[in-house]
Amino acid sequence: MIVTREQQETYENQFLAPYAIKSRDTRGRVFPEEEDPLRTPFQKDRDRILHTTAFRRLEYKTQVFVNYEGDYYRTRLTHTLEVAQIGRSLARALGANEILVEGICLSHDLGHSPFGHAGEHILNQLMQDHGGFDHNRQTYRIVTELEERYPGWPGLNLTHELLEGIVKHESRYDVASSEGYDPTTRGSLEAQIANIADELAYNAHDLDDGLRAGLLTPEQPAHLEIWKMVAESIGWDGARFDDMTRHRFIRRLIGLEISDVIEATNRRLEETNPQSAEALQHLPGNVICNSDSFARMNDELKGFLYEQLYRHFRVARMSAKAHRYLEQLFEAYVKEPAQLPFEVQHRIERRGLHRAIADYLAGMTDRYALQEWQRLFDPFTRP
Repeated sequence: MIVTREQQETYENQFLAPYAIKSRDTRGRVFPEEEDPLRTPFQKDRDRILHTTAFRRLEYKTQVFVNYEGDYYRTRLTHTLEVAQIGRSLARALGANEILVEGICLSHDLGHSPFGHAGEHILNQLMQDHGGFDHNRQTYRIVTELEERYPGWPGLNLTHELLEGIVKHESRYDVASSEGYDPTTRGSLEAQIANIADELAYNAHDLDDGLRAGLLTPEQPAHLEIWKMVAESIGWDGARFDDMTRHRFIRRLIGLEISDVIEATNRRLEETNPQSAEALQHLPGNVICNSDSFARMNDELKGFLYEQLYRHFRVARMSAKAHRYLEQLFEAYVKEPAQLPFEVQHRIERRGLHRAIADYLAGMTDRYALQEWQRLFDPFTRP
């Protein structure tokens, strides 16, 4: 049996929630093209994202720990896949368009620079007089301009709904920009799911990596309300905290968080009762949410991670190194653009010198940035 695109779209109309975005209702693409006979528009979007150069580079971009510190820590790629998994779990339970959620989740970090948020802050400082740098806007530029894969248009020619999900991505560390989209409307249900999936993933998995690396000990978060809840739910007596116990902790933490979001969001949907995707986007507040108790516990966990992990001296040292690497590379390229690869030099006339350099640096993996620094500044490394 072959399931066609039309049959999948009919299934969506029958079984998705009334406030979910249906593939059949897409506002389309900037450049018209024939749709696939077997894949919905959002499936095509997802597949195009997966095949980008920017997506593959996420494998060697920092989440918290730089790639060479070990093979077991999260990278931007593994983080992205974990966000997509959580997003799909939420979407399926809430009757949202699971494929659209997955596409937004898979694309949300494409614009991240090397060396995590430290790299983004450095690039933003270096570009202050030239438009700044923000990874959300960079993601949008990647999928609409920088990825060159089709002869008929720049970028990936994604649907309006997926692009809006990228533009309206927001979390504690990311501020949404409605540039080019209606600033009076909220993100779709699917965009809101991607946003909270991102937060749930990095809270749980940064805690996991911090414990695995020994930067955090089990005694440090013992005062946190959410830690106590998880410990009680798995029956941990506080005696031994081995790898298996850590796995159980993180797995239960994610499970509790997902269940809470589903229950709290369902209550809000019953209260607001949106009857269409458009009605949901015109509500005064997001429908995707935690309960008050979990929101409070999550704020406490985020504060703990900020103070005890993100400001740990080992992380701070790597951030300082990243600052030196990227600043020195940026200044060297500005001073002598002939050091840039020919393909980057060719983009200077179209984008401007500083933006072309920022795009080049932002596209680097951690490993490539370190190698490039060696090529420019180590006298014993071949250029």
